Amino acid sequence: MRELAVAVSVESKKFFRSRVPFITMLAMLMIPFVGGLFMYILKDPDHAQKMGIISAKAQLAGSADWPSYFGLIAQAISIGGLMAFGFVMSWIFGREFSDRTMKDLLALPILREYIVISKFIVVFVWCLLLSMIVFVLALVVGHQVDIPGYSSELLKQETLVFFVCSVLTLLISAPVGFFATIGKGYLSPLGYVIFTMIIAQIIAATGYGQYVPWSIPALASGMDGSGEMAIEPISYVIVFITGLAGLMATAFWWRYADQN
Repeated sequence: MRELAVAVSVESKKFFRSRVPFITMLAMLMIPFVGGLFMYILKDPDHAQKMGIISAKAQLAGSADWPSYFGLIAQAISIGGLMAFGFVMSWIFGREFSDRTMKDLLALPILREYIVISKFIVVFVWCLLLSMIVFVLALVVGHQVDIPGYSSELLKQETLVFFVCSVLTLLISAPVGFFATIGKGYLSPLGYVIFTMIIAQIIAATGYGQYVPWSIPALASGMDGSGEMAIEPISYVIVFITGLAGLMATAFWWRYADQN
């Protein structure tokens, strides 16, 4: 355990000394502000048009209330989170190849599995922290915009939905580490993320999204229009298996693949 703690400490220092935390936070903080802007416009479209925020041809659907706002934030973390979390995952694994530090890591007197696990720990902790910041800021923005329909019961319910979507999105991002490893860089994992986002949209449209891991977080956010978590218990199992498979495949490659 001491070796794992040391590995986590080293990976944390490498990660937080880079620009990735700042870039991902900057990108994710757009979610509450954009959501707040949409609610502001929906509250009074005519006033927004007079201020020049939208044009006369703009057509916005939806209602300006807290349930709609929470739903928008949950959908954004399910879709945008996949890109942001995938970016973090691809960087933390892919940088070892682009910076030519892979051989140095493998020469260290530490289990290679510990190195892999430490990288996943850093990614998971940062992405969960990022999700918390987004949610807290979303609450602040929502109150500043003065969106109607807020209640403590709604807050409890939507907090659960938001963080379930965040964790599900984080779990399906785990295979990105494997593709960054076998691709030895950033291109393969980012291509994987884009591919899965496209597949998720197509499968969700067919009605079988609850059985495809990349569609499940968006369905959990109520993106199908029902306003409820439109997934089955098996969906959680599928996402968990996907995340576990990504971690194990990455660890297996680091442990047994030829590194010449």
